Amino acid sequence: MNLKRLFKPETMAVVGVSLSNESNPANVVYNKNRLRYPVQVFAVNGKGGTIRGETLYRKVQDIPAKIDLVIVATKAEIVPSVISDCIEADAGGAVIISGGFAETGYMDLQNQLVSIAKESNFPIIGPNCLGIFSPSHMDTFFIPGERLLIPDRGRVAMVSQSGGILVDHMIKCAAEGVGMSLAVSIGNKAVIKELDLLRYFKDDPDTDVITFYLEGFDENEGRKFVVAASECGKPVIVLKSGKTPGGTSAVKSHTASIAGDYEVFSSIMAQYGVVEAKDEFEMVAFAEALSCYQRSIEGKVAIITGSGGHGALATDACFLHGLSVPVLSQSAQAELRSIVSPTIRDISSFVNPIDLTGSAIDDDFMAVVRSVSRNDDIECIIVLLLPYLPRITMDLSAQLSLLYQQEGKPIVAYVPHVDKYKMLVEGFMLNKIPVADSIEDAIHMAEAMRRYKSC
Repeated sequence: MNLKRLFKPETMAVVGVSLSNESNPANVVYNKNRLRYPVQVFAVNGKGGTIRGETLYRKVQDIPAKIDLVIVATKAEIVPSVISDCIEADAGGAVIISGGFAETGYMDLQNQLVSIAKESNFPIIGPNCLGIFSPSHMDTFFIPGERLLIPDRGRVAMVSQSGGILVDHMIKCAAEGVGMSLAVSIGNKAVIKELDLLRYFKDDPDTDVITFYLEGFDENEGRKFVVAASECGKPVIVLKSGKTPGGTSAVKSHTASIAGDYEVFSSIMAQYGVVEAKDEFEMVAFAEALSCYQRSIEGKVAIITGSGGHGALATDACFLHGLSVPVLSQSAQAELRSIVSPTIRDISSFVNPIDLTGSAIDDDFMAVVRSVSRNDDIECIIVLLLPYLPRITMDLSAQLSLLYQQEGKPIVAYVPHVDKYKMLVEGFMLNKIPVADSIEDAIHMAEAMRRYKSC
């Protein structure tokens, strides 16, 4: 199936727009896209009429333009006939927001939908989903725009069986400055499934990292997905639910999916180098890290900080996540001692974690990071940069970013994300250095590279 018109439409029809209920999902989608996005939007309702001076078409075939994408938000029982209309009008694909299919026991109705779509090779997202969000281009979510926190355009694609989880991840991405290429909620995934989307994003020039929230697969589908993910050439991150008996039951009632044997699936993902995120926090941190560094490491990290406590917490977190914090050789420690300022030379610890103390200045951090960047025993540097250290400047993050560009060893940073320290955060972010708002997330970012196995 060709998904280009579905994901990069120039025209959109919204079926189910109401003349009496402005909070109807179809109206929310129609109004939002008509007013805020460049896609040309047409409203459809079987009764016809006008809405705010615009024609309300009775059928998709009546629209005097070739339609790329149709959003369907009508009663479930009439959705098959609407899809037949879309096919007759040569539309490019459809998003079915409507629920009332397999997830509520109406399997026959969903099977009828699948039969119509497959006979004409017609791509459908859903049913029972939010659909597609494309920054600056379109938004099929039936959520008022003012309630969404929207990420900037970027290079991370997100696919989710749950619309709510997808929106939650988008909010976290927006807060963390992680840019998005496309977000797709697939709901019951009756026609377009994860494997189809993986193949699309593999060749999508706008996407570098692909993430999935999965609830379950049909028989043999999971293995095909993992194999394809391992061969796609881009990092694929998976967050899976249905890990426990209770979670498995919840998955079935949500999208009628069969969660499958989680332990087996998790083991296969690790075997094939697919990056499994254990929870929602890892998911966003992993996406940020792998959008900056698409490389794998064994897990040997150096921790550089101005606070011994932060260094100790970070070291604990590294060991808990399977990363190692190698003790630096005596010669390496002696070199570090020789290149820092006399003020901190005798009060710092250079073992690893490297604690430069609260008296360190920019030049101390720069000298130590440069030296560690050239140490073959270290694969990744975690810099815990505390903005309240009195002798560092707000320019230090930009200086460290330039150092990374010169030396090439991955740097992961921690800076508290508050307005007062925005300049430090942006100094990393604008130069494609992943910057976490907690020590734990900084460790997650290094862990992402350990779990990723590049082809």
